[in-house]
Amino acid sequence: MAYYNKVTKAITDTKAEYERIRATIMKDMYRMYNPNSGEHFYTADINERNDLISYGWNYEAVGWIAPVKSSVPVYRLYNPVAGEHHYTKDAAERDMLVSKGWNYESIGWYSDEDKTVPLYRQYNPNQYACNHNYTTYIDEKNYLISIGWSDEGISWYGLKEE
Repeated sequence: MAYYNKVTKAITDTKAEYERIRATIMKDMYRMYNPNSGEHFYTADINERNDLISYGWNYEAVGWIAPVKSSVPVYRLYNPVAGEHHYTKDAAERDMLVSKGWNYESIGWYSDEDKTVPLYRQYNPNQYACNHNYTTYIDEKNYLISIGWSDEGISWYGLKEE
């Protein structure tokens, strides 16, 4: 059986070879959910994903596929007071949050320069639930907005694997 992917532009004889080529171009972004705090957390690190599962977080699925590298970084920040993470490709937003006491952790991943798959950002304004959700699913975005979440538009872009 031959494996082909339009994104990797590769035809391979084995799944292992396909996965090796795929890993040089794209990475899965794991979507985690904390049932105690209501926070979603996103990571490409499978060890971090597995650690969170061992602490009681729910692994929901691969949330999207990110390019391994691009000119558009997505920054990962942490609020030590609220105990929550925030993600943004906006350096000014990153710097403003750092000035308010957030910790800048690193570049979490990269956005697709070709803007293939939008990641929608919603904010939960309810007291003690001040966190964001990021999704590629328009129905999920619309549902959250219908129950009171704020629509914050498109945050960044993922890849489409075919």
